[in-house]
Amino acid sequence: MSTTSSTFNPGKGNGEPVGIAILGHGTVGSEVLRLLNKYEDDLVHRIGGAFELKGVAVGDLAKVRPGVPKELFTDDAMELINRDDVDIVVEVIGGIDYPHEVVLAALRAGKSVVTANKALVAAHSAELAEAADEAGVDLYFEAAVAAAIPVLGPLRRSLAGDRVLSVKGIVNGTTNFILDAMDSTGASYDDMFAEAQRLGYVEADPSADIDGHDAASKAAILASLAFHTRVTSDDVYCEGISNISATDIKAAQSAGYTIKLLAICERLIDDNGQETVSARVHPTLVPRSHPLASVDKSFNAIFIEAEAAGRLMFYGNGAGGAPTASAVLGDIVGAARNKVHGGRAPGESTYASLPIADFGDVETRYHIDMEVDDRIGVLAETAAVFSDRGISLRTVRQEEGGEDHARLVIVTHKAKESDLAATIESLNNLPAVKAVNSVIRLEGE
Repeated sequence: MSTTSSTFNPGKGNGEPVGIAILGHGTVGSEVLRLLNKYEDDLVHRIGGAFELKGVAVGDLAKVRPGVPKELFTDDAMELINRDDVDIVVEVIGGIDYPHEVVLAALRAGKSVVTANKALVAAHSAELAEAADEAGVDLYFEAAVAAAIPVLGPLRRSLAGDRVLSVKGIVNGTTNFILDAMDSTGASYDDMFAEAQRLGYVEADPSADIDGHDAASKAAILASLAFHTRVTSDDVYCEGISNISATDIKAAQSAGYTIKLLAICERLIDDNGQETVSARVHPTLVPRSHPLASVDKSFNAIFIEAEAAGRLMFYGNGAGGAPTASAVLGDIVGAARNKVHGGRAPGESTYASLPIADFGDVETRYHIDMEVDDRIGVLAETAAVFSDRGISLRTVRQEEGGEDHARLVIVTHKAKESDLAATIESLNNLPAVKAVNSVIRLEGE
Protein backbone atom coordinates (compact mmCIF):
# COMPACT_ATOMS: atom_id res chain seq x y z
CA MET A 1 0.00 0.00 0.00
CA SER A 2 1.55 3.28 -1.05
CA THR A 3 1.88 6.25 1.29
CA THR A 4 -0.41 9.14 0.34
CA SER A 5 -0.14 12.83 1.12
CA SER A 6 -2.97 12.47 3.66
CA THR A 7 -1.00 9.95 5.75
CA PHE A 8 2.59 10.95 5.11
CA ASN A 9 4.36 12.79 7.93
CA PRO A 10 7.38 14.81 6.74
CA GLY A 11 9.24 14.44 10.02
CA LYS A 12 8.83 14.18 13.78
CA GLY A 13 5.64 16.16 13.76
CA ASN A 14 7.46 19.45 13.35
CA GLY A 15 9.02 18.95 9.94
CA GLU A 16 12.43 17.89 11.28
CA PRO A 17 14.01 14.62 10.12
CA VAL A 18 14.79 11.77 12.50
CA GLY A 19 18.50 12.08 13.26
CA ILE A 20 20.61 8.90 13.12
CA ALA A 21 24.14 8.39 14.45
CA ILE A 22 26.19 5.26 13.70
CA LEU A 23 28.92 4.07 16.07
CA GLY A 24 31.37 1.95 14.08
CA HIS A 25 32.23 1.63 10.40
CA GLY A 26 33.51 -1.91 10.07
CA THR A 27 31.95 -4.76 8.11
CA VAL A 28 28.45 -4.17 9.49
CA GLY A 29 28.60 -0.40 10.01
CA SER A 30 29.73 0.30 6.45
CA GLU A 31 27.00 -1.97 5.10
CA VAL A 32 24.34 -0.22 7.21
CA LEU A 33 25.49 3.11 5.81
CA ARG A 34 25.42 1.77 2.24
CA LEU A 35 21.89 0.40 2.61
CA LEU A 36 20.62 3.60 4.24
CA ASN A 37 21.79 5.47 1.17
CA LYS A 38 20.60 2.87 -1.32
CA TYR A 39 17.08 2.53 0.09
CA GLU A 40 16.65 6.13 1.28
CA ASP A 41 13.53 6.93 -0.76
CA ASP A 42 11.78 3.71 0.24
CA LEU A 43 12.78 4.04 3.88
CA VAL A 44 11.30 7.52 4.14
CA HIS A 45 7.92 6.10 3.14
CA ARG A 46 8.28 3.03 5.36
CA ILE A 47 9.11 5.23 8.34
CA GLY A 48 6.42 7.77 7.52
CA GLY A 49 8.84 10.67 7.79
CA ALA A 50 12.26 11.90 6.79
CA PHE A 51 15.54 10.78 8.36
CA GLU A 52 19.06 12.12 8.20
CA LEU A 53 22.44 10.63 9.04
CA LYS A 54 24.08 13.01 11.48
CA GLY A 55 27.46 11.34 11.92
CA VAL A 56 29.55 8.17 12.11
CA ALA A 57 31.90 7.59 15.05
CA VAL A 58 35.14 5.75 14.23
CA GLY A 59 38.39 5.02 16.02
CA ASP A 60 40.73 6.19 13.27
CA LEU A 61 39.90 9.37 11.35
CA ALA A 62 42.97 8.96 9.14
CA LYS A 63 41.66 5.78 7.53
CA VAL A 64 40.44 6.29 3.96
CA ARG A 65 36.74 5.47 3.53
CA PRO A 66 35.77 5.96 -0.14
CA GLY A 67 32.32 7.20 -1.03
CA VAL A 68 31.52 8.72 2.36
CA PRO A 69 31.87 12.47 3.03
CA LYS A 70 34.72 13.10 5.46
CA GLU A 71 32.65 15.57 7.46
CA LEU A 72 30.34 12.77 8.59
CA PHE A 73 33.11 11.06 10.58
CA THR A 74 34.13 11.83 14.13
CA ASP A 75 36.32 10.16 16.72
CA ASP A 76 34.24 11.58 19.58
CA ALA A 77 31.34 9.17 20.03
CA MET A 78 30.13 10.84 23.22
CA GLU A 79 29.85 14.23 21.55
CA LEU A 80 27.89 12.67 18.67
CA ILE A 81 25.55 10.82 21.04
CA ASN A 82 24.71 13.95 22.98
CA ARG A 83 23.88 16.15 19.99
CA ASP A 84 20.34 17.55 20.13
CA ASP A 85 19.65 16.55 16.53
CA VAL A 86 20.43 12.84 17.12
CA ASP A 87 17.38 10.69 17.92
CA ILE A 88 18.64 7.15 17.22
CA VAL A 89 22.09 5.70 17.98
CA VAL A 90 23.17 2.58 16.06
CA GLU A 91 25.95 0.63 17.81
CA VAL A 92 27.91 -1.77 15.59
CA ILE A 93 31.31 -1.60 17.29
CA GLY A 94 31.49 -5.02 18.94
CA GLY A 95 32.99 -5.99 22.27
CA ILE A 96 31.48 -5.24 25.66
CA ASP A 97 33.14 -2.59 27.83
CA TYR A 98 33.27 0.44 25.55
CA PRO A 99 29.95 -0.32 23.79
CA HIS A 100 28.39 -0.68 27.24
CA GLU A 101 29.61 2.78 28.14
CA VAL A 102 28.38 4.51 24.99
CA VAL A 103 25.07 2.65 24.68
CA LEU A 104 24.20 3.37 28.29
CA ALA A 105 25.11 7.03 27.77
CA ALA A 106 22.91 7.18 24.67
CA LEU A 107 19.90 5.69 26.45
CA ARG A 108 20.32 8.02 29.41
CA ALA A 109 20.53 10.94 26.99
CA GLY A 110 17.08 10.01 25.66
CA LYS A 111 18.22 8.39 22.41
CA SER A 112 16.72 5.17 21.11
CA VAL A 113 19.39 2.53 20.50
CA VAL A 114 19.77 -0.15 17.83
CA THR A 115 22.57 -2.63 18.44
CA ALA A 116 23.84 -5.84 16.84
CA ASN A 117 26.01 -6.63 19.86
CA LYS A 118 24.99 -9.99 21.33
CA ALA A 119 27.76 -10.02 23.95
CA LEU A 120 26.67 -6.62 25.23
CA VAL A 121 22.98 -7.51 25.39
CA ALA A 122 23.63 -10.89 27.02
CA ALA A 123 25.87 -9.35 29.69
CA HIS A 124 23.96 -6.13 30.46
CA SER A 125 20.37 -6.56 29.27
CA ALA A 126 18.85 -5.65 32.64
CA GLU A 127 20.75 -2.40 33.01
CA LEU A 128 20.15 -1.36 29.40
CA ALA A 129 16.43 -2.20 29.55
CA GLU A 130 16.02 -0.22 32.77
CA ALA A 131 17.81 2.78 31.24
CA ALA A 132 15.55 2.62 28.17
CA ASP A 133 12.44 2.45 30.37
CA GLU A 134 13.55 5.39 32.50
CA ALA A 135 14.19 7.52 29.41
CA GLY A 136 11.07 6.31 27.56
CA VAL A 137 13.08 5.25 24.49
CA ASP A 138 13.53 2.08 22.45
CA LEU A 139 16.20 -0.61 22.71
CA TYR A 140 16.29 -2.82 19.59
CA PHE A 141 18.67 -5.77 19.05
CA GLU A 142 17.19 -8.10 16.41
CA ALA A 143 20.60 -8.43 14.70
CA ALA A 144 22.20 -9.73 17.92
CA VAL A 145 20.95 -13.27 17.21
CA ALA A 146 21.20 -14.96 13.80
CA ALA A 147 21.63 -11.70 11.84
CA ALA A 148 18.88 -11.44 9.19
CA ILE A 149 16.81 -14.34 10.53
CA PRO A 150 13.76 -12.76 12.20
CA VAL A 151 13.53 -14.72 15.45
CA LEU A 152 13.64 -12.15 18.28
CA GLY A 153 10.70 -10.21 16.86
CA PRO A 154 8.44 -13.27 16.80
CA LEU A 155 9.44 -14.12 20.37
CA ARG A 156 8.71 -10.57 21.54
CA ARG A 157 5.48 -10.10 19.58
CA SER A 158 4.02 -13.02 17.62
CA LEU A 159 4.51 -15.55 20.44
CA ALA A 160 3.90 -13.09 23.28
CA GLY A 161 0.49 -14.67 23.95
CA ASP A 162 1.74 -18.26 23.80
CA ARG A 163 3.73 -20.42 26.20
CA VAL A 164 7.13 -21.24 24.73
CA LEU A 165 8.46 -24.63 25.82
CA SER A 166 11.86 -24.72 24.14
CA VAL A 167 14.16 -22.92 21.73
CA LYS A 168 16.88 -24.97 20.07
CA GLY A 169 19.11 -23.88 17.28
CA ILE A 170 22.27 -23.52 15.30
CA VAL A 171 23.26 -19.92 15.97
CA ASN A 172 26.94 -19.86 15.00
CA GLY A 173 27.88 -20.15 11.34
CA THR A 174 31.60 -20.84 11.85
CA THR A 175 31.10 -23.95 13.94
CA ASN A 176 28.30 -25.20 11.70
CA PHE A 177 30.55 -24.83 8.66
CA ILE A 178 33.32 -26.85 10.34
CA LEU A 179 31.05 -29.64 11.61
CA ASP A 180 29.15 -29.85 8.32
CA ALA A 181 32.41 -30.06 6.37
CA MET A 182 33.69 -32.80 8.68
CA ASP A 183 30.44 -34.69 8.17
CA SER A 184 30.47 -34.41 4.38
CA THR A 185 34.20 -35.03 3.79
CA GLY A 186 35.34 -37.17 6.70
CA ALA A 187 38.16 -34.71 7.34
CA SER A 188 39.59 -33.88 10.75
CA TYR A 189 38.65 -30.93 12.90
CA ASP A 190 42.06 -29.33 12.37
CA ASP A 191 41.77 -29.57 8.58
CA MET A 192 38.29 -28.05 8.48
CA PHE A 193 39.22 -25.34 10.96
CA ALA A 194 42.07 -24.38 8.63
CA GLU A 195 39.65 -24.35 5.69
CA ALA A 196 37.25 -22.11 7.60
CA GLN A 197 40.16 -19.75 8.28
CA ARG A 198 41.09 -19.73 4.60
CA LEU A 199 37.52 -18.81 3.62
CA GLY A 200 37.35 -16.00 6.18
CA TYR A 201 34.75 -17.61 8.48
CA VAL A 202 37.06 -17.52 11.51
CA GLU A 203 37.79 -14.35 13.48
CA ALA A 204 41.35 -13.33 14.36
CA ASP A 205 40.54 -14.66 17.85
CA PRO A 206 38.49 -17.78 17.11
CA SER A 207 37.74 -18.69 20.72
CA ALA A 208 34.34 -16.93 20.85
CA ASP A 209 33.08 -19.17 18.04
CA ILE A 210 34.98 -22.40 18.61
CA ASP A 211 34.57 -22.49 22.39
CA GLY A 212 30.85 -21.73 22.15
CA HIS A 213 30.82 -18.30 23.84
CA ASP A 214 29.22 -16.54 20.86
CA ALA A 215 26.40 -19.09 20.86
CA ALA A 216 26.08 -18.82 24.65
CA SER A 217 25.44 -15.06 24.42
CA LYS A 218 22.72 -15.72 21.87
CA ALA A 219 21.25 -18.50 24.00
CA ALA A 220 20.98 -16.09 26.92
CA ILE A 221 19.06 -13.60 24.78
CA LEU A 222 16.74 -16.28 23.36
CA ALA A 223 16.00 -17.74 26.80
CA SER A 224 15.32 -14.30 28.27
CA LEU A 225 12.73 -13.49 25.60
CA ALA A 226 11.18 -16.96 25.41
CA PHE A 227 10.67 -17.46 29.15
CA HIS A 228 10.19 -13.85 30.37
CA THR A 229 13.14 -14.28 32.70
CA ARG A 230 16.49 -12.53 32.88
CA VAL A 231 19.17 -14.93 31.66
CA THR A 232 22.78 -13.79 31.21
CA SER A 233 25.68 -15.48 29.45
CA ASP A 234 26.99 -16.50 32.89
CA ASP A 235 23.86 -18.65 33.33
CA VAL A 236 24.56 -20.65 30.16
CA TYR A 237 26.51 -23.92 30.28
CA CYS A 238 29.04 -23.73 27.46
CA GLU A 239 31.11 -26.36 25.65
CA GLY A 240 32.85 -25.92 22.29
CA ILE A 241 33.62 -28.18 19.33
CA SER A 242 37.43 -28.50 19.39
CA ASN A 243 37.27 -32.01 20.89
CA ILE A 244 34.99 -33.39 18.17
CA SER A 245 36.97 -35.88 16.08
CA ALA A 246 36.48 -37.52 12.71
CA THR A 247 35.82 -40.73 14.67
CA ASP A 248 32.94 -39.04 16.50
CA ILE A 249 31.49 -37.88 13.18
CA LYS A 250 31.76 -41.37 11.70
CA ALA A 251 30.15 -42.95 14.78
CA ALA A 252 27.29 -40.45 14.56
CA GLN A 253 26.76 -41.27 10.90
CA SER A 254 26.69 -45.01 11.62
CA ALA A 255 23.95 -44.46 14.20
CA GLY A 256 21.88 -42.17 11.96
CA TYR A 257 22.91 -38.83 13.46
CA THR A 258 24.89 -35.72 12.63
CA ILE A 259 26.73 -33.50 15.12
CA LYS A 260 25.75 -29.83 15.53
CA LEU A 261 26.70 -27.17 18.04
CA LEU A 262 23.30 -26.35 19.49
CA ALA A 263 22.03 -23.60 21.74
CA ILE A 264 19.29 -25.25 23.81
CA CYS A 265 16.90 -23.22 25.97
CA GLU A 266 14.19 -25.11 27.84
CA ARG A 267 11.39 -24.61 30.32
CA LEU A 268 11.82 -27.44 32.86
CA ILE A 269 9.18 -28.70 35.30
CA ASP A 270 10.15 -30.97 38.20
CA ASP A 271 7.99 -33.57 39.96
CA ASN A 272 6.63 -30.90 42.32
CA GLY A 273 5.54 -28.65 39.46
CA GLN A 274 8.35 -26.17 40.05
CA GLU A 275 9.41 -24.44 36.81
CA THR A 276 13.00 -23.51 36.02
CA VAL A 277 14.88 -22.34 32.95
CA SER A 278 17.87 -24.10 31.41
CA ALA A 279 20.19 -22.65 28.76
CA ARG A 280 23.15 -24.59 27.41
CA VAL A 281 25.48 -24.77 24.40
CA HIS A 282 27.34 -27.91 23.43
CA PRO A 283 27.98 -30.35 20.55
CA THR A 284 24.86 -32.43 20.08
CA LEU A 285 23.87 -35.54 18.17
CA VAL A 286 20.83 -34.72 16.03
CA PRO A 287 18.83 -37.40 14.15
CA ARG A 288 19.21 -37.11 10.38
CA SER A 289 15.42 -36.85 10.16
CA HIS A 290 15.29 -33.68 12.27
CA PRO A 291 15.03 -30.34 10.40
CA LEU A 292 18.15 -28.99 12.13
CA ALA A 293 20.24 -31.86 10.74
CA SER A 294 19.96 -30.53 7.18
CA VAL A 295 21.24 -27.03 8.03
CA ASP A 296 24.53 -26.95 6.17
CA LYS A 297 27.53 -24.71 5.57
CA SER A 298 27.44 -21.49 7.59
CA PHE A 299 23.66 -21.22 7.77
CA ASN A 300 21.74 -20.81 11.02
CA ALA A 301 18.37 -22.18 12.10
CA ILE A 302 16.26 -21.82 15.23
CA PHE A 303 13.62 -24.38 16.17
CA ILE A 304 10.90 -23.18 18.57
CA GLU A 305 8.24 -25.26 20.26
CA ALA A 306 5.24 -23.57 21.89
CA GLU A 307 2.05 -24.96 23.39
CA ALA A 308 -0.42 -23.40 20.96
CA ALA A 309 1.74 -22.60 17.93
CA GLY A 310 3.43 -26.00 17.91
CA ARG A 311 6.77 -26.30 16.15
CA LEU A 312 8.28 -23.40 14.20
CA MET A 313 11.60 -23.13 12.41
CA PHE A 314 13.48 -20.02 11.28
CA TYR A 315 16.31 -20.50 8.77
CA GLY A 316 18.74 -18.38 6.82
CA ASN A 317 22.02 -16.46 6.79
CA GLY A 318 23.02 -15.97 10.40
CA ALA A 319 26.14 -13.85 9.87
CA GLY A 320 27.87 -11.51 7.45
CA GLY A 321 27.80 -7.80 6.77
CA ALA A 322 24.73 -7.63 4.51
CA PRO A 323 22.46 -10.02 6.48
CA THR A 324 23.34 -8.34 9.78
CA ALA A 325 22.86 -4.89 8.28
CA SER A 326 19.44 -5.97 7.03
CA ALA A 327 18.32 -6.73 10.59
CA VAL A 328 19.86 -3.49 11.86
CA LEU A 329 18.01 -1.54 9.16
CA GLY A 330 14.71 -3.14 10.16
CA ASP A 331 15.29 -2.01 13.74
CA ILE A 332 16.18 1.51 12.57
CA VAL A 333 12.86 1.68 10.70
CA GLY A 334 10.99 0.52 13.81
CA ALA A 335 12.72 3.02 16.09
CA ALA A 336 12.28 5.85 13.58
CA ARG A 337 8.55 5.09 13.15
CA ASN A 338 8.14 5.48 16.89
CA LYS A 339 9.94 8.81 16.80
CA VAL A 340 7.65 10.03 14.03
CA HIS A 341 4.32 8.64 15.22
CA GLY A 342 4.88 8.20 18.94
CA GLY A 343 4.85 5.04 21.04
CA ARG A 344 7.50 2.50 21.96
CA ALA A 345 8.50 -1.00 20.98
CA PRO A 346 7.87 -3.89 23.41
CA GLY A 347 10.30 -3.58 26.30
CA GLU A 348 11.87 -6.19 28.54
CA SER A 349 9.43 -8.75 29.96
CA THR A 350 10.73 -10.48 33.09
CA TYR A 351 7.48 -11.00 34.95
CA ALA A 352 7.99 -14.79 35.22
CA SER A 353 11.40 -14.43 36.88
CA LEU A 354 11.93 -18.19 36.81
CA PRO A 355 14.93 -19.69 38.63
CA ILE A 356 17.88 -20.84 36.54
CA ALA A 357 18.14 -24.61 36.70
CA ASP A 358 21.20 -26.23 38.20
CA PHE A 359 23.00 -27.80 35.24
CA GLY A 360 23.34 -31.04 37.17
CA ASP A 361 19.54 -31.38 37.20
CA VAL A 362 19.19 -31.05 33.41
CA GLU A 363 18.18 -34.27 31.71
CA THR A 364 19.11 -35.47 28.24
CA ARG A 365 20.36 -38.56 26.43
CA TYR A 366 24.02 -39.42 25.93
CA HIS A 367 26.21 -41.15 23.37
CA ILE A 368 29.31 -42.59 25.07
CA ASP A 369 32.23 -44.02 23.12
CA MET A 370 34.86 -45.99 25.09
CA GLU A 371 37.64 -48.53 24.76
CA VAL A 372 37.38 -51.59 27.01
CA ASP A 373 39.17 -54.88 27.61
CA ASP A 374 38.21 -57.49 25.05
CA ARG A 375 37.15 -60.25 27.44
CA ILE A 376 34.06 -61.98 28.81
CA GLY A 377 32.17 -60.04 31.49
CA VAL A 378 33.27 -56.53 30.53
CA LEU A 379 29.86 -55.58 29.17
CA ALA A 380 28.17 -56.62 32.42
CA GLU A 381 30.74 -54.70 34.51
CA THR A 382 30.24 -51.58 32.42
CA ALA A 383 26.45 -51.82 32.44
CA ALA A 384 26.53 -52.17 36.23
CA VAL A 385 28.21 -48.76 36.55
CA PHE A 386 25.30 -47.15 34.69
CA SER A 387 22.75 -49.14 36.69
CA ASP A 388 24.28 -48.00 39.99
CA ARG A 389 23.42 -44.41 39.02
CA GLY A 390 19.94 -45.28 37.78
CA ILE A 391 20.83 -44.67 34.13
CA SER A 392 18.97 -46.87 31.66
CA LEU A 393 20.75 -48.01 28.48
CA ARG A 394 18.93 -47.67 25.19
CA THR A 395 21.45 -49.32 22.87
CA VAL A 396 24.83 -50.99 23.28
CA ARG A 397 27.11 -51.69 20.34
CA GLN A 398 30.45 -53.46 20.56
CA GLU A 399 33.04 -53.33 17.79
CA GLU A 400 36.46 -54.80 17.35
CA GLY A 401 39.33 -52.63 18.50
CA GLY A 402 43.00 -53.44 18.80
CA GLU A 403 44.69 -56.67 19.78
CA ASP A 404 43.41 -56.77 23.36
CA HIS A 405 40.59 -54.25 23.46
CA ALA A 406 37.16 -53.54 22.00
CA ARG A 407 35.18 -50.39 21.26
CA LEU A 408 31.95 -50.00 23.17
CA VAL A 409 29.34 -47.43 22.10
CA ILE A 410 26.43 -46.83 24.47
CA VAL A 411 23.36 -44.63 24.01
CA THR A 412 21.39 -43.94 27.18
CA HIS A 413 17.83 -42.99 27.89
CA LYS A 414 17.32 -39.59 29.55
CA ALA A 415 19.49 -39.05 32.60
CA LYS A 416 20.57 -36.15 34.78
CA GLU A 417 23.85 -34.41 34.05
CA SER A 418 25.01 -34.98 37.63
CA ASP A 419 24.36 -38.73 37.37
CA LEU A 420 26.10 -38.94 34.02
CA ALA A 421 29.16 -37.05 35.32
CA ALA A 422 29.44 -39.43 38.28
CA THR A 423 29.06 -42.40 35.93
CA ILE A 424 31.88 -41.21 33.67
CA GLU A 425 34.12 -40.73 36.70
CA SER A 426 33.36 -44.31 37.80
CA LEU A 427 34.01 -45.64 34.29
CA ASN A 428 37.40 -43.93 34.20
CA ASN A 429 38.26 -45.73 37.44
CA LEU A 430 37.04 -49.13 36.22
CA PRO A 431 39.98 -51.42 35.37
CA ALA A 432 38.11 -52.85 32.38
CA VAL A 433 37.80 -49.40 30.75
CA LYS A 434 40.94 -48.27 28.97
CA ALA A 435 39.54 -44.87 27.93
CA VAL A 436 36.29 -42.92 27.61
CA ASN A 437 36.86 -41.38 24.18
CA SER A 438 33.86 -39.07 24.02
CA VAL A 439 30.56 -38.17 25.64
CA ILE A 440 28.13 -36.34 23.35
CA ARG A 441 24.60 -35.33 24.27
CA LEU A 442 21.68 -36.32 22.08
CA GLU A 443 18.60 -34.20 21.26
CA GLY A 444 15.70 -34.17 18.84
CA GLU A 445 14.03 -37.53 19.36
